[in-house]
Amino acid sequence: MTLKISFLTAVLAGITSLPLVAQTTQKLNYFDLREVRLLPGIFKHAEDLDLNYLLEMEPDRLLAPFLREANLPVKKDSYTNWENTGLDGHIGGHYLSALANMYASTGDPRVKERLDYMVKNLKSCQESNADGYIGGVPGGKAIWAEIQKGRIDAGSFNLNGKWVPLYNIHKTYAGLRDAYLLADNQMAKEMLIELTNWAINLVAQLSESQIQDMLRSEHGGLNETFADVAAITQNPSYLELARKFSHQSILNPLLQHDDRLTGLHANTQIPKVLGFKRIADLSHDERWADAVRYFWDNVVENRSISIGGNSVSEHFNPTNDFSKMLHSIEGPETCNTYNMLRLTKMLYQTDPKAKYLDFYERALYNHILSTQHPEHGGLVYFTQIRPGHYRVYSQPQTSMWCCVGSGMENHAKYGEMIYAHNNEGLFVNLYIPSRLHWKEKGVEVIQETNFPFEKNTRIRIDTKKPTSFTLFIRKPSWLTASPTILVNGKPQKAASVTDQHIQIKRTWRKGDIVDVALPMGIHSEQLPDKSNYFSILYGPIVLGSRTGENNLLGLKADDSRMGHIASGEQIPLRNIPILTAEASKIPSLVKQVPSKPLHFTLSGLHSGKQHIEMELEPFFGIHDSRYILYWPQATEQQLQVLQEKIDKDERASLALTAKTVDKVVTGEQQPESDHFFREHNSNAGSFEDTRWRETKDWFSYMMKTTPATSSIYIKFLADSSPRITEVLINGVVAGVFQDTEPNAATKTVHFPVPQGITEINKIELKIKTPAGSKSHKILEIRTLLPDQKATK
Repeated sequence: MTLKISFLTAVLAGITSLPLVAQTTQKLNYFDLREVRLLPGIFKHAEDLDLNYLLEMEPDRLLAPFLREANLPVKKDSYTNWENTGLDGHIGGHYLSALANMYASTGDPRVKERLDYMVKNLKSCQESNADGYIGGVPGGKAIWAEIQKGRIDAGSFNLNGKWVPLYNIHKTYAGLRDAYLLADNQMAKEMLIELTNWAINLVAQLSESQIQDMLRSEHGGLNETFADVAAITQNPSYLELARKFSHQSILNPLLQHDDRLTGLHANTQIPKVLGFKRIADLSHDERWADAVRYFWDNVVENRSISIGGNSVSEHFNPTNDFSKMLHSIEGPETCNTYNMLRLTKMLYQTDPKAKYLDFYERALYNHILSTQHPEHGGLVYFTQIRPGHYRVYSQPQTSMWCCVGSGMENHAKYGEMIYAHNNEGLFVNLYIPSRLHWKEKGVEVIQETNFPFEKNTRIRIDTKKPTSFTLFIRKPSWLTASPTILVNGKPQKAASVTDQHIQIKRTWRKGDIVDVALPMGIHSEQLPDKSNYFSILYGPIVLGSRTGENNLLGLKADDSRMGHIASGEQIPLRNIPILTAEASKIPSLVKQVPSKPLHFTLSGLHSGKQHIEMELEPFFGIHDSRYILYWPQATEQQLQVLQEKIDKDERASLALTAKTVDKVVTGEQQPESDHFFREHNSNAGSFEDTRWRETKDWFSYMMKTTPATSSIYIKFLADSSPRITEVLINGVVAGVFQDTEPNAATKTVHFPVPQGITEINKIELKIKTPAGSKSHKILEIRTLLPDQKATK
C-alpha cells in the first residue's frame, strides 16, 4: 500500500519517472498531505474551522443538480444562490476537492465518509446518463448534443445559452481527480476516466477552429485535468485532448512575451495557464514552460498588490493605473490567488527560485488566511483595498460563490508546501507549526513556532537511527539581518548560508534541535503603478488599521446573487488619513506597541487639518470592520494639493453611488450573470480596460428597483457611425438615443421610469436596436433614486 500511495502522490505532483509524468527539470519532491499534520497555531485553527464548515454543508443538497440532470430522484432540494440559478453543481465539484484535501490533511473518518458518499451518488448519475457524463448544468444534455454537432454559440461567460458550463464541469473533473489521488478512491478514478472519454467524444467531430471558438467561454482548467488523466493512465490520447483544450488566443501572446492581459477576466485565464504548465511538464515543452514563467512574472510583479491578490471587478487592470482598484468595492478575488498559489507550487518544483516561495508565503498569510472569518469560518469573495471599506462573509447554507468553492479547498491543504525534499535533503519552506513523517528516511520532523508573532522557529529531528542529510532552511527576502542558527543550543558555525537557504549538513540523531532566529522589520510597498499609495509590512505580514464598524451592510451574506459584494456606504476618500512624509521615511513612523505582539502605532497622519495616529495589526486578523490597507502619501508641501485632487476626483462618483439602487457594468462576467443576462445577437468587447456590450438585436438584465426609483442611467461610447439604441422597461419603450460624435467619447443619458412600474422591486431592462441597425456600445446601466432621495 505504501508504494501505491507514493505513486499516486507522485502523479498529482507530476514527479514520477514514467514517460508521461517525468518533468523536464524536476528539482524537488513535495510530501503527500498525509505525511504532514498541522500543530496548534493560526493555520491549524483555520483548518479546524474549515472542517466544521464542510461538515455543516449537506451532501444531498449539493448532489441535487447532478441527480436531476441524470433523471434520478432528488433526495433534497438544491442549494440556492449560484447553485440554482445556472451554475448548478459547481460547488459539488469543489466540495469533492475540499473533502479530499481535508481527509489527506487530517485523516478524519467523517470526511472520508462524506467523500465516499458523494462519489457513490455521482457514480449513479454517470451510470444513469450512460455516456460517461456527470454534471449539474441545467439542460446540459441538450447543449452538449448541440456542441457535438458543431452548433456553438460562445461568449466569455456563456456557451449555447448556459452560464459557463465547461467551467462548471471542470470542478467535477478536478474533484474526482482529487478524490482518487488524495483519498485513494478507486471508483473516482474510473469515473474520471469515463468522464474524460465523454469529452473526447464531445469534440471528436469538431475542427480546431470550432474548439477554439468554444473555448472563448470560461472553461476553468480542463486542459490541466485532461493532462492529469494522461499521467494517471499513461495514455497519450488524453494529453492530446489537453492540448486541444488549450486556448490559443491566451497561449500565443504568452509565447511571444506579449502582455495582452489588461481588461481580461483574470480567473478565466489563470487556470488555463495551470494547464499550459502541466502539459509543458509532461511533454517536455520548454516553450510552453517559458510562456508560463512569463505569465507568472507579469501577474506577480506588475499586477499584484501587497497581499498577493490581483484584479479589480475580477478583471486585470492596467499595469500603469491602479486607480480603479483603489476606488472599487470589488478588489482582488480569492479564486485568483487560489489559482496563483497552485501555479506557484508547480513552478517552484521545477525551478526552485526564492521568488516563488516569497510570493507563496506573502499570499498565503495576507490573502488566503485573511479570507476566512476566525470565529464562524465564513469565506470572502472580494478583498478590496478601497480605504475605509469592509468585506462580506459567506454562510454554509446561503452562499454558493466560486470563492466559497476554492475557499473550502484553501484551508484544507495548508500542509502542502511547508516541506519538500530531494536527493540531497529536506527543505523547510514555511514557518508553520507542523509535524512531518518522512517515511523514506525514517525521520520525524517537528516544527514548533509562533511565527509571525515571534521571530524564530525551532525544528526538532527524531530519527530511528542516525541519518545523514542536509537541512535546507529557507532564507526569506524580508530578513533584516543574517539569521542566527543554533544546533542543540550551540552556534552552528558549519552552516552554509546562501541567498536562498541556511544549509546544515550532518548526521542527525534523535532529539536534535535546530533554532533559527528570523530578524524582521518594518518596510513599506508602493502600488505597482508607482502612484502615491503605500502599504506597510512587518516582515512578510501586511499590516492594516481598523477604521470603524458602522454600516456593515450584508456582513454575513444572504442567498442573493450579489450577496458577496460589500454594498454598504463608501467612505469618501477625502476622509481617509494621509501619510504626510517622504516615502522613504514611512517605516520610521511605525512604532511597536509594548506587550502587544504584531501591533504598532502609525504616526505622521493628517485627517483634514488634524495630526492623528492609527494602530496597525496583521491584516489577516482584521474582521467585522472597515479597514485601511493602503494609505495615500504626500509631503507637507504636497498635502493640500493631494487633498483637493482626491476630493475633486471622487465627489461626482460618490454622489452617483449614493442614489444608485442597482448597477450593471456591461460586458463583465459576474455583474451580467448576477443580473440574469439574456441576449440575442449581442457582442461584448473592451476599449483599453473599459468593457462594453452592443447588439444588432437585443440584450437584457433583471435590475433592482424601489418604489422611489425615478430614472434609468446609461453610460455609453459615442460613435461616428449611425447607431440607434432603444431602452425598454418591462417591454415598454422608456427612451431612444442616437448620435454621430467621435468614437470613444463617453456620454450618459437618463430616462424616467413610468410611475408604478417599480412597485415589484425588480424590472427587466432591455437594450434593443431596430432591425438592420446596431446599438451603441453600452458601458454601464443603473437604476437611480431622485437626488433628494440619495442616502448620505
